[in-house]
Amino acid sequence: MDAQHQNSRQARRTSAKSEASTGKNKNLAILLELGRFIAPYKLKVAAALLALVFTAGLTLSVGHGVRLLIDNGFAQQSVEQLTQAIQFIVGVTVLISIGTFFRFYLVSSVGERVSADIRLAVFNHVVTLHPSYFEENGSGDIMARLTTDTTLLQSIIGSSFSMAMRSALMCLGALVMLFATNIKLTLIVLISVPFILVPILFFGRRVRALSRDSQDSMSDVGSYAGEAIENIKTVQSYSREAQEKQAFAYEVERAFDIGRQRVKQRAILISVVIVIVFCAIAGMLWVGGSDVINGVMSAGDLGAFVFYAIMVASSLATISEVLGELQRAAGATERLIEILQVESNIVAPSSGGAKVEPKAHDVKFENVDFCYPSRPNQKAIATLNLIAEEGKVLALVGPSGAGKSTLFELLQRFYDPQQGSVSIGDIELSQFEPSQLRREMALVPQQPSLFSNDVLHNIRYGNPDASNDEVVEAAKKAHAHDFITKLPQGYDSFLGERGVRLSGGRNSASRLLALF
Repeated sequence: MDAQHQNSRQARRTSAKSEASTGKNKNLAILLELGRFIAPYKLKVAAALLALVFTAGLTLSVGHGVRLLIDNGFAQQSVEQLTQAIQFIVGVTVLISIGTFFRFYLVSSVGERVSADIRLAVFNHVVTLHPSYFEENGSGDIMARLTTDTTLLQSIIGSSFSMAMRSALMCLGALVMLFATNIKLTLIVLISVPFILVPILFFGRRVRALSRDSQDSMSDVGSYAGEAIENIKTVQSYSREAQEKQAFAYEVERAFDIGRQRVKQRAILISVVIVIVFCAIAGMLWVGGSDVINGVMSAGDLGAFVFYAIMVASSLATISEVLGELQRAAGATERLIEILQVESNIVAPSSGGAKVEPKAHDVKFENVDFCYPSRPNQKAIATLNLIAEEGKVLALVGPSGAGKSTLFELLQRFYDPQQGSVSIGDIELSQFEPSQLRREMALVPQQPSLFSNDVLHNIRYGNPDASNDEVVEAAKKAHAHDFITKLPQGYDSFLGERGVRLSGGRNSASRLLALF
């Protein structure tokens, strides 16, 4: 792998990490940001919580069934009492299964809906951001946040949250039943709790940091793969397949190493919790067994106590496992909230903006200095004064990099100059509502812009209400009608991503976007 390429990507990662360093100091409280997305479905959430409490209460009552089974069935050698105890346990189990169905369905459906809402909110916000944001943030990383991170949250909200709430409720309920059954044995179990919380807090912090790094590294993998595939003809033209394979392998291995470290920390956490919990249960069984032998407590009470103790142990083990998932969710939430909190540098004035008149006006650049945000120390335009007079045609001629495209980007207000002003007539562009300003302009970009759809969709992009006849007329004006009719399905032909199914017609076809 080229050292320059590796160093460049490493520098971008270091920059991204420094920008996100404040976010990494947060804790699981970041998950509270999801509340505004969950709030619209509070009735479903409330119903799911009701089902959760219902099933938790029924599950705890199984311990009473175990007590009846041992004391009334086994101890008294009564088949009738044994049958009643079994019927009680079976009946409770059926009710638990019904409650679990509703809980799982409601929580999972909310998870699906919230994930879709977050994905929609992020995309709706991203398409309004200023172009300089996309100079500093790769499309691959943004796509990973829209897809991978929201899918992860879907799983967390629809499953892990439910498991965490269920386990926490079961743990508290089981502890209450333990005290009600035998206080001395309960105190023995509680002695182990601090020893369980310490590793959960210690390893949980590590898991969360690694979760964020893991998601960032997966974004790098997706970004690099997308970049290589998008420019596959260039890659193959220069016979760079071997180098690209090596570079991609580096990104994949880096993501694997971070993922492996995260899994290792979670595995250690779960293992430590299991050892501590079951050691506490073993000590409790020894003390409880001694009390049964000495006649201090009945075998049924010990059986019920063991049942509740196992419930506490399994709940704590589940919580420790789910905590790792919640740490991943916190990392995903951070990445999504970061996008939602980005404010566009190009905004409409508070009054709503001046209305652009359809008639022509002079276009003026007065003492304009401009640097691209990604190159703040290198001026793309310096002290420019230019007037494009009403009714006249003006051609800008110059070598590549002279700033011709930059002028049009300023005119469309994709950027604002650092010094000077750009105006139409006597009104500065900053006084206009950006989208309304841009609707008054037709742009033929230097690089063809085609969407993954049919010809009709691409031609109509600037005017979705255009009729088929108007589309054909526009194609004829662009001298594109002839080659379009030769396509397999004519105007209904699918162009593919970035128009890859076209060849020499791409430049003509891209001009169609400007005709409306």
